[in-house]
Amino acid sequence: MARALICPYCYEGFAAREILFRCNARLSKAGRQCPRSRDQVLDQRKGPRPSHDLGPAFAADGRKSSVTCPDCEGETNYRICPVCHSALPVQFGMVDNRLIAMVGPKASGKTVYMTVLLHEVRHRVGEAFGASLMGSDDATMQRFSSDYEERLYQDNQMFPPTSPASTTLNRVDPLVFRFGMRRRTLLGERPQHTVLSFFDTAGEDFSSQENIELNTRYLAGADGIVLLLDPLQMPGARGHALPGTMLPGSEALDPPGNVLSRVTTMLLAARAGRPAQRIDTPIAVVFSKIDAFWHHLDPVSPLRDHAPLTGRFDVNDSMSVHEEVRRLLKEWDGVPIDQLLDIHYTRYRYFGVSALGRNPTPEARVAATGIQPYRVADPLLWLLSEFGSVPKEGRG
Repeated sequence: MARALICPYCYEGFAAREILFRCNARLSKAGRQCPRSRDQVLDQRKGPRPSHDLGPAFAADGRKSSVTCPDCEGETNYRICPVCHSALPVQFGMVDNRLIAMVGPKASGKTVYMTVLLHEVRHRVGEAFGASLMGSDDATMQRFSSDYEERLYQDNQMFPPTSPASTTLNRVDPLVFRFGMRRRTLLGERPQHTVLSFFDTAGEDFSSQENIELNTRYLAGADGIVLLLDPLQMPGARGHALPGTMLPGSEALDPPGNVLSRVTTMLLAARAGRPAQRIDTPIAVVFSKIDAFWHHLDPVSPLRDHAPLTGRFDVNDSMSVHEEVRRLLKEWDGVPIDQLLDIHYTRYRYFGVSALGRNPTPEARVAATGIQPYRVADPLLWLLSEFGSVPKEGRG
């Protein structure tokens, strides 16, 4: 049975043949406007908005790359999701697309982490791995550049806390990227692509009832999950933080164990027919702001060293970090987190990252030393290596 495709914008599943098309011909072969374009305004949905020059959707065999409009006989390759009608990434369903979900509670630093991660993959990490990262639609490219990257890297400003209904940073649409690498196979070199969909829940209460359904669909449709947690929200860890570290206020505290429990409940609810099986979706459990604990670590701790950038994911280095974070969880009274993961998941890995490398200023600006990211790409590279999209070396 063919694997269901998952829309990276609404996270609904469908078969490849169900993909719809839009007519993108302004004029028919006879020189007239396509008659379907008159009704296009009735067909607008949430997601990346179609051009006003395009007509509404029509059904055809979605496995094809292009079809003919039944009204104007013009050819179109504009493929859209049959549920939300968002424009699908190029070659969606025709190449090995993987959906990676990123989730995290408010005040965990997820928006900053996401921004720095994508910046690093587009530059330093991408160069080391021979990889490319591009926005899958104009809305993603424009929003990431103006609302995220420019604000953090050029203006040196942190992101303000947001509520579910305020500011453009509390997204209407996910940010969808296309990660590509050339891989050697028995048939020669071939490109491999992964769709990365980032649903920015920054400023949102991850436990609010109104978001349960959407978050469950988002997580259930993912091939891999990046769960960002803030150790400064763990009572057992706060006392070990570097003096002067800005601690989240009591109104923002959402202990990582509670967050992991809710995520696990959502995933189990989506697996109603398989109650006895552990969750097989690989999950990267990422502890942010690890720079606040560097002074507390042994000088030879793997969390005091940068990940090697050799063009291959270093499994041995990753396992060393995993075991070090597990050790820290015992100090932070976080053993229940480890027990929950061990009981309910078949594949999980711990990571410690720092998006900024240093505490921001009290004025919510990047420190004068600038952005100095630490191990931000490790979780994504691990997931991609698990899919075979990134080569790896070592065993573990």
